Amino acid sequence: VIKGIFSNVSTIYSFHSRFLLPDLENCIMHWDESPSLGKALLQHAPFLRMYADYIRNFDRAIELVRTWTERSSAFRNVIHDIQSQEMCGNLTLQHHMLEPVQRVPRYELLLKDYLKKLPEDNPDYELANKSLEAISMAATHSNSAIQKAENLKRLLEIYEMVGEEDVVNPTNEFLKEGRLLKLAARNTSAMERHLFLFNNFVLCCSAKFSLVGQRFTVRCRIGVDGMQVQQTTNEDHPYTFQVSGKEKTLELQARWLHTIDVFQKKNETFKLASKDLNTKEPAKELGRRAPRWIRDNEVTLCMTCQEPFNALTRRRHHCRACGYVVCWKCSDNKVALEYDGNRLNKVCKACYSVLAGQRAERMDRKKRRMLESEVYPESQNSVLSGFLQYGDSSMTWRQAWCVLSETDPPFFHMYNTPQVRNRSRPMALTLSWVTVGSGLPATSLRVWKILLFCSRKNLRK
Repeated sequence: VIKGIFSNVSTIYSFHSRFLLPDLENCIMHWDESPSLGKALLQHAPFLRMYADYIRNFDRAIELVRTWTERSSAFRNVIHDIQSQEMCGNLTLQHHMLEPVQRVPRYELLLKDYLKKLPEDNPDYELANKSLEAISMAATHSNSAIQKAENLKRLLEIYEMVGEEDVVNPTNEFLKEGRLLKLAARNTSAMERHLFLFNNFVLCCSAKFSLVGQRFTVRCRIGVDGMQVQQTTNEDHPYTFQVSGKEKTLELQARWLHTIDVFQKKNETFKLASKDLNTKEPAKELGRRAPRWIRDNEVTLCMTCQEPFNALTRRRHHCRACGYVVCWKCSDNKVALEYDGNRLNKVCKACYSVLAGQRAERMDRKKRRMLESEVYPESQNSVLSGFLQYGDSSMTWRQAWCVLSETDPPFFHMYNTPQVRNRSRPMALTLSWVTVGSGLPATSLRVWKILLFCSRKNLRK
C-alpha cells in the first residue's frame, strides 16, 4: 500500500537532493558574477520525465489514502500524527502529494520569467531556451501519461460493462458515449440503444438488467475503416443519421450528431456519403458492405417487377445485397455475401447476376492461375506473365508464354505453348532466357518491346 501511495517519489527526491539542488544552490551563489540558470537546468531536464510515473499513479494513490483512512484506525492515527508536526505546516498528506505533480510546470514558468528579464546577448540566453524546450517536452510527456492512464481506466470500465475483451487495447481511444434511438430497418419503430464511439470502431449496445451495476449487450460492432456517415431526414424522428459500415448499416437518432461530424473532419477513415439513400450500391461495393434497407412502408410495388404487394401471394422481402424491397419471385436466389462472412443470403435478380458474375470471374481467374502454375512453374513468382506473339517477320507469328521473374537480376523467360490436352500434367518445355539489360537476340527484342509497351506501369512498380 505504501508503495502504491508514493510510487517513485523516493527516486525523484534522490535526484533532486543529490544532483539538481546542489547545482541550483551553486548557481545562486555565483548569481552576481553570471546568471546560469539555463545551464544548470539543461543537463538535468531529460531526467524530469521520471515525474510521468508519479503523475500516472496519482489518482490511484489518492484513492488508496482515502480508502485506508476510512478502513484502518491505525493508518488514520499515523497520518494524523505526521500531519500535526510543525514541519508539515498544518497541511494534509494529500496536499504534499500534489507538490510533485505541480513541480515540472513550475520549472517551465520559472524559465519563461527568467528569459523575459535576461538580455538576449547574455551567454545563458540560448542555454535557457534549450532548457525550456526540454522541460516543456517533459511536461508534455507527463500530460500524455495522464491521458493514457485515464483512457486505459475508461477502457477497463467499458470492458466491465460490455464484456468485450478487445476493448482493452492500448491502440483503442475512447471518444464518446450516449443513449440514442435505433430506427428499425423494416418499419418506423425505434429502440433505445447505447453507443460507444472509439477511434477505430463503434459498439451499439442494449441495456440489460444487472445487480452489480450498468451492463450492456453488444448488438453490433462496426469498424471505422470504410465507414460512411450521412445525415438523414425522417418525419417521425428528427436528428437522424445513417452509419454505414462493412459489417452493418444503422439509422440512428441522437442530438450529439455533431460529435461524429467533428471527428469525421479530423479522421480520414470517416467518409461522408454523397449518394442518394435510395440508390443501389456500386457494383464494386455490392456484397462487401451491409446495405441500408428500404422500409416496408416506403414502397407499395416490388422494386424489380413493379407488381403490387399483398399479404398472401406477394409478400415483401429485402435483398441482403442492395436493401431493395422485392417480392418472393424476384428474390428467389441466394449468393455468398462478403460482409456476412460469405454466408448465403437472399438477393434480388439484379444483384444475383452481378454477384454471380463476379464470383464466376474470380473462380475463372483462380482456375487459370492454378493451370498456369502447373504448366509454367516460373509464373508463381513473377512480376509479369502472359501470352505474347513473336516472330522474325510480321507474316509468321508464333505464340509463347512469357514470364518476367522477380529474381535479382531479373530474367525474361519464353516457353513454347503447350497443347490444351497436356495442361493437366507438368511437361518438358523448351526455355529460352536472357538477362534483362544485356544484349537481346532480335527475336526476343521484339517480344520485349511489346511487353514494355503493354505493362509500363507494372514495370515501374
